Amino acid sequence: MRTYHQLTRTQRYQIYALKKTNHSLAEIATVIGAHKSSVSRELKRNRGQRGYRPQQAQALAEQRRPKAVVRITSQEWTRVERLLRQEWSPEQISGRLRKEQGIRISHEWIYQYVLADKQAGGDLYKHLRCQKKRRKRYGSYERRGTLPNCRSIEERPALVQARKRLGDWEVDTLLGTQQKQAMLTLTERKSRFTLLGKLSRRTAGAVRQRLCQLLLPIQDKVHTLTSDHGKEFAEHELIAQTLHLQFYFAHPYAAWERGTNENTNGLLRQYFPKKSDFKTISNKKIEHTTSKLNFRPRKTLRFKTPFEVFYNTTVALTT
Repeated sequence: MRTYHQLTRTQRYQIYALKKTNHSLAEIATVIGAHKSSVSRELKRNRGQRGYRPQQAQALAEQRRPKAVVRITSQEWTRVERLLRQEWSPEQISGRLRKEQGIRISHEWIYQYVLADKQAGGDLYKHLRCQKKRRKRYGSYERRGTLPNCRSIEERPALVQARKRLGDWEVDTLLGTQQKQAMLTLTERKSRFTLLGKLSRRTAGAVRQRLCQLLLPIQDKVHTLTSDHGKEFAEHELIAQTLHLQFYFAHPYAAWERGTNENTNGLLRQYFPKKSDFKTISNKKIEHTTSKLNFRPRKTLRFKTPFEVFYNTTVALTT
């Protein structure tokens, strides 16, 4: 099979000399050891206003050659490792470095780097979010009682669904081992900004108290709240009255209607697995985890962080 080779400077001088003596394309091709179509293409692409000249043809050909790929420096890989250890995904690292530093590293390249590190005995892979295959979960639905005076999500303004403003929140509880302890999780729909609060008891009163503690300091950025039909939200009317918000309930067993909060709960399981004993989790760790989520860039936010969107600011994260 014939392979392609670029013409050399010597071959270009040969083409020039043979063309001057009126040799045909086929004859020139035979002499220089190339195909006649290559000679024809050379004469068309690399000629100037004064015709074909070998020195000018060589310069034009070199200008069209692709530039050498700039390899990633060791300092940049060190920066990637630091962000991996902060539980950023390769896609988040790639997008934020390009946005903030102009550094182009594809997320596939970062995955290859992590794989090579694992094969060499490294532990970077332990910081990736997904380390095992997903398994379909089977089980029966929990039969919960009906809460009084619930306002359906169907009554919620359309601008909430469209994420047109800040202040529309989704809420849920994350369960610990044997479902004896819980954590309150709040996610703002537009910015994905997250608030967490540990619950000593999973009761309606404890949930109301913790929820109000979390949202009162930012009450100017609270307009609506959407939850499932869990009994822990039985005091929704008192919550709405205290925070001056509209409280809505998603349809039973329709978790996708609170998809922002459900996704956040999935991210939190990296830090608080299902068998975690929430009694042993300190408030410092909860604050640390909240900070990690809020200062991690999101693809859906064009690689801005929830904190930056929520507070309309910019933070240098990769320097």
